[in-house]
Amino acid sequence: MSASSGRLRRLSALVRKESFQAIRDPSSILIAFVLPLILLFLFGYGVSLDTTRTRIGLVTEEMTPLTQDLSASFQASRYFDVAIGRDRRLFEEDLVLGKLRGIVVIPADFTTRYTAGNRPDIQVIVDGSEPNTANFVQNYAQGTVANWERQRQADVASHSPAISVEQRFWFNPELTSRNFLVPGSIAIVMTLVGTLLTSLVVAREWERGTMEAMMATPVTAVELLAGKILPYFLLGLTSMTLCVLLAVFLFGVPFRGSVAALYALSAAFLIPALGQGLLISTATKNQFLASQLALISAFLPAFLLSGFLFEINSMPTVIQWITFIVPARYLIPSLQTVFLAGDIWPMFLQAIGVMLTIGAIMFALAARSTRKRIG
Repeated sequence: MSASSGRLRRLSALVRKESFQAIRDPSSILIAFVLPLILLFLFGYGVSLDTTRTRIGLVTEEMTPLTQDLSASFQASRYFDVAIGRDRRLFEEDLVLGKLRGIVVIPADFTTRYTAGNRPDIQVIVDGSEPNTANFVQNYAQGTVANWERQRQADVASHSPAISVEQRFWFNPELTSRNFLVPGSIAIVMTLVGTLLTSLVVAREWERGTMEAMMATPVTAVELLAGKILPYFLLGLTSMTLCVLLAVFLFGVPFRGSVAALYALSAAFLIPALGQGLLISTATKNQFLASQLALISAFLPAFLLSGFLFEINSMPTVIQWITFIVPARYLIPSLQTVFLAGDIWPMFLQAIGVMLTIGAIMFALAARSTRKRIG
């Protein structure tokens, strides 16, 4: 028997053994299939960054046909749930208690200044404790006033048409947050399957002593690591496929790219994820420590430092540099591009190259640590 055929037989035996163990282990099924479904439904249905029907107070300090017309524009807006009052003091307590997100004040001299050709000031008071909502209220209040003014100019002076501002949003015309949250959540799911599951399973073997028994065989460190990761590599791709099917057919997220790009990106991401899981399990040899390290070093960075929920450019410079070693930083925008824009291979190839490089470093460290354990 040649050396190459012997290595192939040992590797196939390890893969079969690990595959049977993964199938029999309830925690593997839980992390690979049940937990991803929970996360996907959470991000698909429970989490939304869309701000609609924000409750505001509208104060009209004078009742004239002009102010009533402007007030009607606010009430007709699909973005606001409007409460009408004549005095801002009626709404101040509700704003403090969070029952209102803003107060729009149409001043008492509005009609006089407007008819005299002087642009009157409309005051917008917002709750600054939630900056995103505050910006939303301010911007859409300004937009409502601008639309009202253009419409009035068109009605009063039809011979001088008002300037119309047309907004167009590429790839996600309705600005639906689900369309970028769900593809991003797939990367979070793959982080759990790749890093957390691998670190737990291998650490369990260290705890039970079965890893030392395997090291007593002629299996090399490279063969041992390869036999460990291949079943979970396929498990990760299977979990990703399930998530993509749910994203497209259940949540209605458009898929404009190719299946080849999807699997190429996912496979490249699983390399550093699995390598990190192996490195953690080899370094700790304890399930509890492995799970904590996997959450701190893989899940939280993928969730917080990848651009999934928070814009990287708005982070401090030091944190921005740290994000370069987070594999999810490269997968999440690539997945969002595959779903919403299509195949942009120069972007994908760059992301794949970086993820494979990080993966090679992780596996080199894991192999070195495993050899030390064998020695």
